[in-house]
Amino acid sequence: MQLQDIPKIKHTESNNFFLLCGPCAIEGEEMAFKIAERVVEITNKLQIPYVFKGSFKKANRSRIDSFTGIGNERALEILAKVSEKFDVPTVTDIHETSDAALAAQYVDVLQIPAFLVRQTDLVVAAAKTGKVVNLKKGQFMSPEAMKHAVQKVKDSGSDKAWITDRGTMFGYQDMIVDFRGIPTMRQYAPTVLDVTHSLQQPNQSVGVTGGRPDMIETIARAGVVNNVDGLFIETHFDPANAKSDGANMLHLDNLETLLTNLTAIRKVVNSL
Repeated sequence: MQLQDIPKIKHTESNNFFLLCGPCAIEGEEMAFKIAERVVEITNKLQIPYVFKGSFKKANRSRIDSFTGIGNERALEILAKVSEKFDVPTVTDIHETSDAALAAQYVDVLQIPAFLVRQTDLVVAAAKTGKVVNLKKGQFMSPEAMKHAVQKVKDSGSDKAWITDRGTMFGYQDMIVDFRGIPTMRQYAPTVLDVTHSLQQPNQSVGVTGGRPDMIETIARAGVVNNVDGLFIETHFDPANAKSDGANMLHLDNLETLLTNLTAIRKVVNSL
């Protein structure tokens, strides 16, 4: 899988990490454009290959009254508009086999959620679209087990697979990142570190996931030092009022400083 094969991807010759970044969920066109515009500005300045991220629906919620989306096709159309307006590729997650063909009409990368990465029919359906398949490592899975998920993509006739580590469950209400898994998973496919989801604090008694956004730079720095191919960062201009996962998202105002620091670290790592 070559990064430059993704439509509209830029800065592939910069030898930088690539970035999947955007809001947790598409809440509307105006918010998506506002976030995309700023991230595109930053990534062009720092020469970071960029894919805009936004969930068109949120199927895995703790409570029935949680926000799940603004409508599937409406959200997917916004993702397509982001791609057209800002000339960037896009990624969204799918939850059912029927989502694969639908979402593939609008986005460039299909993401398999961590809880669903062992669902063979879902992985196969994503692979058969011909899109890049971003396989999120289950919180309950070892890095070594991800070779089987990648193999499912290959056995479906595609070599377009990424692995994303989003942390491992530590007890009931915390996540940790085992950085020993990065070189292991990079043997199977390009590997991304999901910085913000790795800092979630799930299973809270109120039914709303908590988080530790103050640790975002700590985790991201460690990922870059350990040669991750890409970073996954959810961001919002008003995390406190975001409709999904606001507790662990990075404030958009802090993104440029973070990426500037990470790019500097990447250059040092590349020089070693």
